Amino acid sequence: MIRARNLPFAATVVIFLAAYAFCVAQFPNMLSTRVAGNLLTDNAFLGIAAVGMTFVILSGGIDLSIGSVIAFTSVFVAVLVRAGVHPAAAFALALAVSTLFGAAMGLMIHGLSMPPFVVTLAGMFLARGAAFLISTESVPISHPFLDQLTGLYYLLPGKGRLTFLGLLMLGVFLLGSLVAGRTRFGANVYALGGGIQSAELMGVPIRRTTIQLYALSGFLAGLAGLAYTLYTSAGYSLATVGVELDAIAAVVVGGTLLTGGSGLVAGTFFGLMIQGLIQTYIVFDGTLSSWWTKIVVGLLLFLFIVLRRVILLFHERTGRSTDQRAFAGG
Repeated sequence: MIRARNLPFAATVVIFLAAYAFCVAQFPNMLSTRVAGNLLTDNAFLGIAAVGMTFVILSGGIDLSIGSVIAFTSVFVAVLVRAGVHPAAAFALALAVSTLFGAAMGLMIHGLSMPPFVVTLAGMFLARGAAFLISTESVPISHPFLDQLTGLYYLLPGKGRLTFLGLLMLGVFLLGSLVAGRTRFGANVYALGGGIQSAELMGVPIRRTTIQLYALSGFLAGLAGLAYTLYTSAGYSLATVGVELDAIAAVVVGGTLLTGGSGLVAGTFFGLMIQGLIQTYIVFDGTLSSWWTKIVVGLLLFLFIVLRRVILLFHERTGRSTDQRAFAGG
């Protein structure tokens, strides 16, 4: 028996499987492991960022800065590598900067009691502006260390390749699921999504959890920036505009409640795969506009909003019926 709160996640899985079956019925080659491997690789940087967005939304917040942080990280690393810094050192420095940036936003959100929307919107402009200051041009990079990373892969049956980026994304989703479901920090995040006052009554350290939460989002946005750099072999300050909206869409389509407190990291994975599957279908078809991805995702968002409303109404009616029976029995 599926719990009512898990119905959106179950619906996401069903939609993904049905969509995959429809695609395979039209294009049997989409069942190949090559397509599956490419699906994971092509959506790796977005998926990594979407995990961070999932935690933020579960807490009842939002992070509009992730697209800009990805762009900043990519151009920051590219310029450092071009200047002679080893990529590993550039990666570590970029992750430190993005994590501190996220922690600073979390500190402002809690310390100044400001809405996350406002603070992260300012962070979005700040990170994008900093990227522009570094370089307004695309910065291509090449290094043996980068070639080694991009050359790593696990050979799947059918000659498909699970690349380093695909493995990285799957690892982030796995760790994210464990953190959300098996740690005190994950429990605190869910508690925050149920309301700050109730979380305080439960003994949740609001300040520390908020800072850690946005630091995690900043870290994963920075990691997504590194994945983007490896994927494109370049850094570009104008890249990933609007990626934060794609991440939010993946989270909501994955069944996470936008107001917080309910959802699964695993749901975000399937929400992401639905978006990637639509894009792959468009490529196989060859006649459809890429804008159909946005249209279908928009329709799915409306579907999940309606589904959430139906579940809420069902709970309200069930609760009233239970109260009435209890009153009559008394």
